[in-house]
Amino acid sequence: MQIGIDMMGGDFAPLEAVKGLELLFKELPTAKNTIVCIGRSNELLPLLTEYNVQDFVNIVHAEEVIGYNEHPTKALKEKQQSSIAIGFHLLVTGKIDALISAGNTGAMLVGAMFSIKAIEGVQRPTIATIIPKINGGTGLLLDVGLNADCKPEHLNQFAVLGSLYAHHILNIQQPKIGLLNVGEEEGKGNILAQATYPLLKENTQINFVGNIEGRDLFNDKADVIVCDGFTGNVALKMAESIFDIAHQRNLHKDEYLNRFHYENYGGTPVLGVAKPVIIGHGISNAKAFKNMILLAQKMIETDLCNKMKTSFQTSIQPQ
Repeated sequence: MQIGIDMMGGDFAPLEAVKGLELLFKELPTAKNTIVCIGRSNELLPLLTEYNVQDFVNIVHAEEVIGYNEHPTKALKEKQQSSIAIGFHLLVTGKIDALISAGNTGAMLVGAMFSIKAIEGVQRPTIATIIPKINGGTGLLLDVGLNADCKPEHLNQFAVLGSLYAHHILNIQQPKIGLLNVGEEEGKGNILAQATYPLLKENTQINFVGNIEGRDLFNDKADVIVCDGFTGNVALKMAESIFDIAHQRNLHKDEYLNRFHYENYGGTPVLGVAKPVIIGHGISNAKAFKNMILLAQKMIETDLCNKMKTSFQTSIQPQ
């Protein structure tokens, strides 16, 4: 197993990525020699040495960095020696088994969809986020921003991808799938929701439990909640604000509210592409980097991408 990390991605790069490796190796010594650090070697080596992890990683030099404000497609094309571009080259050629970055989100998405490409049969890859449940468990919300406009068949596929992720990564047996809507009754909602409902109801690959209202996001009515990316991103940003408000009001020590902090989950997986790609928050800290690596490990160990590939080969065909 080899996991590639874009060490130059993030507001605090490469320091927080290096500190994340230090945390990882202290907690999980078996992770040593499974990490490929991609970035400017002259910047990385002194930091890796300072934190005593230089002997446990491999370094692949990448001279260029794609900035946050650069056009993703143009930057990937013109900056072939950037850490993200080299990372995707290593992933495509099998030199690494997963790629992690807290850098330019657009460039990571472009690379995921056009370098390693979508799984055959998947019309639209999707991104998901963890939802902390009030009962102590976790759920999944998708899409949260990659696909602002969707067709019913896209949401139907998101449900399959989310169900597989919930089962193999979140360890939820027969995850309950809900459709985010403005009411619980069948026939509620806009045209998209009304057209999606019967597809989910007839889908034998999932355990569909019906419509889920916004007030049900954090309870146990559904383990996987499906929606278009516009709606999902609004819900995600609202959920993120809960931690900020709790912190401002000195409630951040509350065990449940603290679970809304992004660092607990590391990053966002791109689901529906052929190999594991995880995108971190731009302000990712050491704990977030550590958790992104742990997520990548689990995706590799469970062979999640191939399980998704098998599922779509046997059951869902492109429209």
